[in-house]
Amino acid sequence: METAGNGSDVRVPIYSSSEVLEKLWEKWSSVKKRSYPAMYSSILGGIILDPALMVIPIDDHMVHRGHGVFDTAVLLDGHLYELDTHLDRFLRSASAAKISSPFPRSTLCTILIQLAAASKCKKGSLRYWLSAGPGDFLLSPAGCPTSAFYAVVIDYDFSPRKEGVKVITSTVPMKAPLFATMKNVNYLPNVLAKMEAEENDCFASIWVDDQGYIAEGPNVNVAFITKDNELLLPSFDKILSGCTAKRLLALAPKLVEKGQLKSVGTGNVTVEQAKDAAEMMFVGSTLPILPIILWDGQPIGDGKVGELTLALSDLLWEDMVAGSETQRLSVPYV
Repeated sequence: METAGNGSDVRVPIYSSSEVLEKLWEKWSSVKKRSYPAMYSSILGGIILDPALMVIPIDDHMVHRGHGVFDTAVLLDGHLYELDTHLDRFLRSASAAKISSPFPRSTLCTILIQLAAASKCKKGSLRYWLSAGPGDFLLSPAGCPTSAFYAVVIDYDFSPRKEGVKVITSTVPMKAPLFATMKNVNYLPNVLAKMEAEENDCFASIWVDDQGYIAEGPNVNVAFITKDNELLLPSFDKILSGCTAKRLLALAPKLVEKGQLKSVGTGNVTVEQAKDAAEMMFVGSTLPILPIILWDGQPIGDGKVGELTLALSDLLWEDMVAGSETQRLSVPYV
């Protein structure tokens, strides 16, 4: 190891390749649980099992220009939930971001399944990205030889959320529809909205669009039960079309058949209508339903977790655990 300096007291080390590896391994050796059991990189052309080597080139345009899209599929009991649905949205996002995949859809799917199998992880999530690729530090991706595909398995435990949370209305400007409807890697507004909520001792925040209609949370959709027992979600024309939210809309008619819900639908929801709801919830892949009991300091309904919210949570969780083969893909672990 050499050092470089200009006469000041600071001496920045200059590492050899072997020393870099030692430093990376040193960092991960102190981690009790390695939450990333496997990664795929099209730049390397294979699967990586050592978390110290799970890296992305610094000149990748996803890193320094945010020119990339991503998506996630839940891994539960050794099954990938709604992988096809998430892949379809992933490729729609890539098309909107003008990124061509280095592989056909069938190959992307095969890579993800083999990655999940190699990870040996049975519960967590599979997150994957398409990037304009590495090449230079310019704005245009014209200098990038090829786009890049990355994926990682994230090992973590999750279960249905039954406790109610508090939320606030976000003061962070929401994304324009073009960017809100594609799942791109520019999540700075989402991060700031989440931080704003945490600074106010709340779980997350709610975006309201410039017309005064409810939009979404920082990385989740939002849903309401009206006082007439109607399930209502904001329209998806200006927000991300949530895969779990759409699955909820497909499953919820079962509660209509049982007489628990009056109707199921989407539409424009004003703040006044929303805050007058009997029940409110976040909807997202690993929740799958998170009850909301307090908004901007005011209780939703009676301020307690609602029965229909819990019924919808059970409906989604059952689908994740024991749904049809069209929704749950069994991972062929070695």
